[in-house]
Amino acid sequence: MSAITITATTPVVRPPTWAVLQRELFRRLDEAWRSFERVYCEPDGSLTYAGRTFGRDGADDFYEPFFNWPMLYLMGGADDLLDACKHHWRGVTAQLTARGMLTGEYENGYDWFHQGESMLYFYALCAADPGDEFFRERALRFANLFLGDSPTGNYDPALRMMRAPHIGALGPLPGLGEDRPFSADRAVMKLYGLPLRDLPGIATWDDLADPANAERMRVEMNARLGVGDVPINLAVTSLAVNAWLYDGDDRFADFVVDYVGAWVERAAVHGGLIPDNVGPSGTVGELHGGRWYGGHYGWSWPHGLYSVGAAALIGALNAVLVSGKPDAYDLARGCLDLTLRHARDHVMDPGDASLYGHWAGRLGADVERTLRLVPHRHDATGWFDYLPMQPAFPTWLWWASQDQRDADMLTRLAAESGYDWATVRAFRDKEDAGHEPPWVMYLRGANPDYPEQALGMALGQVNRHLDLMERFPTPPVGDDIHWWQRLNPVVTEVLTQLVGGAPQMLYNGGLPLARVRWADARRGRPGLPEDVAALVEEVGPRHTVVNLVNLGAEEREVRVVGGMYGELPVTAVSFDEFEGDYPGESRRISPPEGTSAPRHEAVADDLCVRLPARTRIRLRLEHDRAAPRHQDLHRGTE
Repeated sequence: MSAITITATTPVVRPPTWAVLQRELFRRLDEAWRSFERVYCEPDGSLTYAGRTFGRDGADDFYEPFFNWPMLYLMGGADDLLDACKHHWRGVTAQLTARGMLTGEYENGYDWFHQGESMLYFYALCAADPGDEFFRERALRFANLFLGDSPTGNYDPALRMMRAPHIGALGPLPGLGEDRPFSADRAVMKLYGLPLRDLPGIATWDDLADPANAERMRVEMNARLGVGDVPINLAVTSLAVNAWLYDGDDRFADFVVDYVGAWVERAAVHGGLIPDNVGPSGTVGELHGGRWYGGHYGWSWPHGLYSVGAAALIGALNAVLVSGKPDAYDLARGCLDLTLRHARDHVMDPGDASLYGHWAGRLGADVERTLRLVPHRHDATGWFDYLPMQPAFPTWLWWASQDQRDADMLTRLAAESGYDWATVRAFRDKEDAGHEPPWVMYLRGANPDYPEQALGMALGQVNRHLDLMERFPTPPVGDDIHWWQRLNPVVTEVLTQLVGGAPQMLYNGGLPLARVRWADARRGRPGLPEDVAALVEEVGPRHTVVNLVNLGAEEREVRVVGGMYGELPVTAVSFDEFEGDYPGESRRISPPEGTSAPRHEAVADDLCVRLPARTRIRLRLEHDRAAPRHQDLHRGTE
């Protein structure tokens, strides 16, 4: 076997609608990011902002408006987008350093629910240009902050735990940074209820109207929620894997396996359900009366499954990536299985659904239907906060594991959810995600129009955000640090699905992953060449089916990589060769028909596809899912 180049021979007699829409989306997105930086950014790359930042919170909100820009470049965005991404990362990093929020270019210390959001931008930059030594040095330095031998002391290698929920460049920071009473007038937090539910004399939210109770809640939150380990810290493993991808340093891989393994063991003690708090001595429930629930960003407060489930998935995905052993998926599977066992069919109750507004935005009028609801939170009274299952969680689990159990879970959810999984709903939130159901149905052959509908939706999202920017062309009024993320006009979810064959990144700290990654072989850069469109049509345990189309008048050459980092190497490719007299004689008024002859080629080192002008090809790629876990993966995609 050797590196091969295959040539597309099937003529594009009629350009596929999806391909035309996809190339138009690339074009519009390259206009959109330029408009955003022109309207909201300073020449040094920072965001135009004169308001305040508060305490430990806010660094993520300055990075989030750019989180998916490097992904656009990586899939085929404009050449100068990469430099723009680096420019804005440097500008925002200097801006936050000047505001005292970073030390050594890294966040002083905050929870990983938010740190994970801010790091998406960094991870995608590293993936888009792994040869940049500036970002490589930072990737290694940032990850080292959390290893057991770091002078920061964030990680206790003996107890296999982080020492606090708030960790970072300054080490474990005590408490939650609550410097004012947790009073009842915090209307935005009332939705989530009491942070601690076992304080005598504080049984309801209204009890916090008493200043003494509000102060007591603040003190107890800092003392009990602000120490020890919590599951959301599992997102730190993405930082370690991002560093490991450069050089294969076993220190980073060993840390990931060790830390995720500790949480797997804790979950096993609790019937497969991950507990949400580990005390300073390493004991679950140490500061919560022996209870497995009650920790910061845990099962009781504020988000439950929404935050714990995401962290469990991130930890599991990362552990499997570095070890190749699928056992870690049980960490995420346990969260989903247990909450599904408590599911009920009911109309969502706004009074017992903390994320009701989130679902109303996604489902529209269907939010009032009888839906399959799962409990997201748990306290001494039992399970509560019934909401639909976040479709991203079971989708990611199935996509990564390709386990029949997870495929069956998706099948049940689609059939029993109470809403149509094939419908493409035109919503867009800051995560630029949520359209996993219709995409999953497409991959299963039950939603053939999804590519055209989804690309049309994405173009509509771009248009709306450009119109919003025209309506709001000034910096945020006051201290609204969430201003820019709501206006980010770059949408990549649909491209990630159709071009990369993967769900959108898990927003609270997941690495960018893909079934297949493309590069312009002649221009030496990642992404699809100009005029070329790609559509992943099928994802199987050991294969991927993809359609490539060259709409242009010039020949293009595409390099094919299995997985985002080459972790799913292509071992063989099957395709059809066109045989016929196309375009035929000029006297004919219709094109001649041809036939297709199947071919199969083994692939060893590299696969390139030559696409002459106006040709297309459908490929069936065979993957080695048992490949060695590290072969300088980051650099292997350059």
